Amino acid sequence: MLATQLTASRVLTQVLNGRNLNEALDAALAADPGLTPQQRGAIREACFDTLRHYGLIEAELRALVKMPPREEIDSLLKIALAQLQFGRAKPYAIVDHAVKATHALGQPQARGLVNAVLRNFQRKQDNLPDEVRAINRSAQHNLPLWWIHRIQQEYPEHWEGLAASAMLHPPLTLRANIRKTTMASATAKLEAAGFTVTALGREALRIDPPRPVNDIPGFAEGEVSVQDAGAQYAAHFLDAADGMRVLDACAAPGGKTGHLLEQNSLELTALDNDAKRVSRIESNLARLGLAANIRTADAAQPDTWWDGRPFDRILLDAPCSGSGVIRRHPDIKWLRRESDLSGFATQQSALLSSLWKCLARGGRLLYVTCTVFRQENEGVVEAFMNAQAESGNGNKSEGVARLPLPHIETTAFTPHFQDGQLLPDAHHDGFFFALLAKP
Repeated sequence: MLATQLTASRVLTQVLNGRNLNEALDAALAADPGLTPQQRGAIREACFDTLRHYGLIEAELRALVKMPPREEIDSLLKIALAQLQFGRAKPYAIVDHAVKATHALGQPQARGLVNAVLRNFQRKQDNLPDEVRAINRSAQHNLPLWWIHRIQQEYPEHWEGLAASAMLHPPLTLRANIRKTTMASATAKLEAAGFTVTALGREALRIDPPRPVNDIPGFAEGEVSVQDAGAQYAAHFLDAADGMRVLDACAAPGGKTGHLLEQNSLELTALDNDAKRVSRIESNLARLGLAANIRTADAAQPDTWWDGRPFDRILLDAPCSGSGVIRRHPDIKWLRRESDLSGFATQQSALLSSLWKCLARGGRLLYVTCTVFRQENEGVVEAFMNAQAESGNGNKSEGVARLPLPHIETTAFTPHFQDGQLLPDAHHDGFFFALLAKP
């Protein structure tokens, strides 16, 4: 318990100072190789629970402590409050070890404060959460206020479901590699290993309970990959065919790259501007037994990597705020600022304009994001189409056509697309798709 609270509180402090949760967690766990698998799991769970419910926990702590304590103690208290409400450990162990943790954090003078706050919370636990939810909208929905206002404005009929979906634990969904297995064979192998399997789409299989990837039958052999059911639409929407020249821009970690190559024999180029992330594309394709031209390059600068031969298909999975995947990355809710959206939109527009020059006549470009904010989605596409129409000077061949998304059969659910927007639900994360064609 002591190791869990200390490590989790240090990770939380880093995240609240702007560091990515996965990066902070990976670094902290790597720095302490003596941690047991159970401790590692508990640390991860404590961090995720705290950030998933951060709006509530922050409001509770402010109701219990009028003057915010020092940063290290503030994080320790938030971790302990999350454990008391959402963890599985005994409450007395959580409180006692949190008090002991003040010494390890170099703040022994705070032991009385920590003990008093946590025991006060235990006395008020039956009523305090509801009391703060009643007066604090961020505590009620576990979202920043600007986020709540934005989804209310953009999705007046769906915003409450959208907010609620962020609190769900994400499903573990696999993609069956049709080059190496079938849906029936993959399902049988998973069920034989004790998983409950639900088919969600052409190659999508949700499995319960979640387990580490190395424990999933067929993963190491490349028969299955982990990929959200919503993300799996991209390869089908792009509608590539054998022999086509295809570009997967912003391709890391390579999930969509692998799916494209599983579907068809392609001359595929995969780009990413981060060398570490490029190595993940390479390892993923190696596991699948697939090959592509993988390069470390900035997709927005074609002059530095493009040989001038146009692509028949381009997949642009653009950098975005990530608002559609916050249940997998709860730190996003608290690290993003509303002002960030205009920066993402500018970057997305630049990528779209640059890559359009690389698309062949009659070719198609699929613009994809994992965000629900219209400024990054419909706004970017509309601005791009208007700019292309204006630059054509009346020549229709210089325009751009937006095509309807192809119908994709599903099994256990019916996805709801609204102008290309797939809102997150129990089956998949949130994504936006726009299929553009060059006349």
